[in-house]
Amino acid sequence: MPFDRLISIRQRALALALLVTFLASSVPAHEIPNDVIVQAFVKPEGDRLRVLLRMPLRAMRDVQFPERGQNYLDIDRVQPFLHDAATLWIVNSLTFFEEDTQLEKGEIVRTGLALESDKSFSSYEAALARVNGPGLAKDTNVAWHQTMFDVMLEYKIRSANSHFSLRSGLARLGLKVVMALSYVLPSGDVRGFELMGDPGLVPLDPRWLQAVVRFIDTGFRHILDGTDHLLFLLCLVIPLRRLKPLVAVITAFTVAHSITLIASAYDLAPSALWFPPLIETLIAASIVYMALENVVRASSPTAAGRFKIQRWAIAFGFGLVHGFGFSFALRQTLQFAGSHMLTSLLSFNIGVELGQLLVLAIAVPLLSLLFRFGVAEKVGTIILSALVAHTGWHWMTERVAQLSQYRFTWPDMTAAFLASVARGLMGLLLLAGLFWFIQNVVRSRLERGRNPAQPSESETP
Repeated sequence: MPFDRLISIRQRALALALLVTFLASSVPAHEIPNDVIVQAFVKPEGDRLRVLLRMPLRAMRDVQFPERGQNYLDIDRVQPFLHDAATLWIVNSLTFFEEDTQLEKGEIVRTGLALESDKSFSSYEAALARVNGPGLAKDTNVAWHQTMFDVMLEYKIRSANSHFSLRSGLARLGLKVVMALSYVLPSGDVRGFELMGDPGLVPLDPRWLQAVVRFIDTGFRHILDGTDHLLFLLCLVIPLRRLKPLVAVITAFTVAHSITLIASAYDLAPSALWFPPLIETLIAASIVYMALENVVRASSPTAAGRFKIQRWAIAFGFGLVHGFGFSFALRQTLQFAGSHMLTSLLSFNIGVELGQLLVLAIAVPLLSLLFRFGVAEKVGTIILSALVAHTGWHWMTERVAQLSQYRFTWPDMTAAFLASVARGLMGLLLLAGLFWFIQNVVRSRLERGRNPAQPSESETP
């Protein structure tokens, strides 16, 4: 091939590439939105499952909506594009199940636009009236990225009384997608969900077994991810590796955190903004206290006997604090409990207990091997506890700094507040009585084990 012809072909290719680049740059690209909030209502009615959705129109990428004038949305010509956007981004992203059967893809019944200031999705009835309404006037001047997109879908179902589940793929609408979903039961009750990203399969009206399985799994995973709870548990068991004292300590800790977890779930805990950081600070303080006590007790042989008696009591007291910490992590998940609140809370505790048993099954043999072949038990206890205390101290100082940012204000002395205080005091009295009773029972049994009962005078020959 002649050299000049080769240069000509290269010049044409370069010109074509520049032309394509220019044309591509002239087409406005829809960037991925950072935050997308999807409002949704789901209601079974007769043989149809009706779904109402509202989301920002800017989340409908790869769709070039017609414009007019000064980049205003052309309301008169936009309808076919809305149907295509709903098919591409919504219908293909929502999968509903009736019992265990996947429903066919939803039918797009209506699509429409609304201004960002429109508040009609505050209730199912208002949202339904808005979607079925006339929509925006054709001469409305609004940019496409300042408009809300409304969609009504319907799915064929066998019965409105069935149990329905949802798997949402709407996480691809933005970098952070939150679906505020309201499930309207046939009875008229409304169950709210806040689904972050891709939550997996979500039972909208969970059965008893579904709630049990989900919350056992949640509790198990939470205790394994909770480094502060695991360090506290380690401090509890470093000096205790025999079965009986170990069972007493772990049982006391579990019973205590179950009490405050359930109380918090039923709104019996303070709702002030300073309460969560206070609890997190106390959890860190509990780690420091237990670690330092291990160091002191290991250095003082005379306190060994009393130490073993009181360890379960300390676990019970701090367990009450850790229970509030568990409740903070559980708040987002309790929406999946449905009508099985108490069952879900107990299942969560079972999961936590299973996680604790797994940790103990690994930690206790490792500690025994360490103290047998690695380092003397006294020295090893001091070293491990000092390392844990160092970590807990850093956590505590950081959390104290966060807590100091909140201003504590005394609540108004209303009748409702005084009634809640009275309920709290009654609960504390009951806990104190339970604590006193268990402590006396444990002490008497331990003392009876050390000093077997002498034969009575009637039995003396």
